[in-house]
Amino acid sequence: MSRVINPDSAGKERTRLTKGIVLAIRELAQQSEPGAEARDLAAFIVLALAIIAETIDVSVAAWEKRDYWVKADKFRMDWAWSGQYAEKMKQAVLKDDWGGVAQIAAQTAQKLSKVTVPPGHRLGRPWVGAWKELKDR
Repeated sequence: MSRVINPDSAGKERTRLTKGIVLAIRELAQQSEPGAEARDLAAFIVLALAIIAETIDVSVAAWEKRDYWVKADKFRMDWAWSGQYAEKMKQAVLKDDWGGVAQIAAQTAQKLSKVTVPPGHRLGRPWVGAWKELKDR
């Protein structure tokens, strides 16, 4: 029997989500006033950051099996902000605190400053319907 290879690893999902967040932050910055699309954009950022926070332990599990504790701990510290920002932004979005949303979006953009999204990306508009999903959680 051959090995089963999972093409959708936690790292690939994290990469896709970070590019989606960068794209959503760009779109959110272009919004003139908070409306339905702005809510979708902010909700998508919250949901994506929460998913990224969930993938951290999955990613470091293999390193911990091999006793790469320092590498695992460094990776956790590098991504610990994602869960914190997700919770802060969720509270701001649900309270309609758009100043707080803008501040957290700027902090997130700073953390993801090295992520590049090419002009011909195939990400589409992953934030469509995110507000409804966030409210249902």
